[in-house]
Amino acid sequence: MSRDALIQQVLAVLSKAGFIVSDRCDVHPRSFDLAARRGQLLLLLKVLSNIDGLSEEIANEIRCLANRLIGYPIIIGDKTRDTFLENGAVYLRYGIPSFNVRTLYDYFIEGVPPLIYAAPGGLYVSIDGDVLREARKDGNISLGELARELGVSRRTISKYEEGMDATIKIALKLESILDVPLACPIDLLYSRSQNESQLYPNSVPMMVRDILQIFVDIGFDVLPIAHAPFNALSQEKGIVILTGISKYNDKMIKRARLMSSISNVAQAQSVLIVEGQSKTLQINGTVLVEKDELGEINNSSDFISLVQDRKVNSDSDEESNDIQIIF
Repeated sequence: MSRDALIQQVLAVLSKAGFIVSDRCDVHPRSFDLAARRGQLLLLLKVLSNIDGLSEEIANEIRCLANRLIGYPIIIGDKTRDTFLENGAVYLRYGIPSFNVRTLYDYFIEGVPPLIYAAPGGLYVSIDGDVLREARKDGNISLGELARELGVSRRTISKYEEGMDATIKIALKLESILDVPLACPIDLLYSRSQNESQLYPNSVPMMVRDILQIFVDIGFDVLPIAHAPFNALSQEKGIVILTGISKYNDKMIKRARLMSSISNVAQAQSVLIVEGQSKTLQINGTVLVEKDELGEINNSSDFISLVQDRKVNSDSDEESNDIQIIF
């Protein structure tokens, strides 16, 4: 399946599941393709035909972005190597849950979590050891008897009861013998933490570095971003600002609109720092601030006040803000 077709399927599932979804992120390369929100749940989704195409650098960035935005990273794909992803199975890629569209549908629409995960050597399930032990005792089955039925050692059965995972084949045999469900559901909404210092890209232009340093100097906690429509996440006092840096041109206008769409879903504010003169105060909710204006800013509160005033006082024309952001 082509990547474009896969994205359309993902959009259809998210819509049916009640998510609001951002515009598709079309910068290259990109750490995520879509931001989606349902209530307090925020997802950052990367869509790949083959999940092995995910690089460690991109995975690190999407995990850090999701963490800062209080959301969850997810990879949706069709294949791994030359094999289609199994329905109801989770494949970890650099700590990010990766699975197919059917599993996405089952989890968010049907409320059915996956039970299987992929690991070297095949597909496995997590056994509920307490349920296994109680079912074995209720059936008056000894460790030895159950071990003989499965063709494994008594020690292996003990390990299952202590929480060791099992292959699908073993898990199905155990459930058939004991007549109880033993597989534990997999939580898709998790991600390992990541050292954010690894995100500072060496190729960032000096002008971008200088402006981000100004944000640090006036009191923002700045996370630089290499593969998104914005250059950084700037945070202070519970406020998250998607921070972009650009000259005023047609490409910047498109970028500002995309930033606005993402910030709407992420419940953040988007701001573009403009080199030279800006022709408007905001574009679809993304506030524009000229680079020279930063010299008049003494602290993060001053900058936040400037953004607030600019949003309130902007002309209500076709580029005025349709998004209500509350600071």
